[in-house]
Amino acid sequence: MTNKPANAPVEELDAHECWAFLRGVSVGRLAVWVTDHPDIFPINYAVDHGTLVFRTGLGTKLEAALGETPVAFEADGVDPGSGVAWSVVAKGNAVRVDSIDEVVDSFSIMLFPWQSGHKDTFIRIAPTSLTGRRFTVADPAEWWTAHATAPHAAPE
Repeated sequence: MTNKPANAPVEELDAHECWAFLRGVSVGRLAVWVTDHPDIFPINYAVDHGTLVFRTGLGTKLEAALGETPVAFEADGVDPGSGVAWSVVAKGNAVRVDSIDEVVDSFSIMLFPWQSGHKDTFIRIAPTSLTGRRFTVADPAEWWTAHATAPHAAPE
């Protein structure tokens, strides 16, 4: 990674590239509006027919995702060999998968929650905006801070 240009350009991804990256990972972050503040939840998900699908149970995440405000979803990754990183952001409305045909179709994508518990509700995000970027990670000597010298929270 040390032979990379110091000011490597950021490359904007087209929709096809964004979807390809999203298909390559299974965990992302769901950003929602909860009452009077934003919140973010890690979720495992699947790409299905140009949408993002995840499972959840009763609680804040479900209520906020199905609220009146749109949601945002972000996933990212880095190739440690090449030092190339990417990030994709999808924005849109989340809807509960209700029809029997859709539920059966959603079960066929083999999406299983990582956390135990009742997560019987399938949620689908149909993005109205999909953006992504790819860039070369700077040499760690430019940004790495050793944990020993990093600020620490006061002991409780």
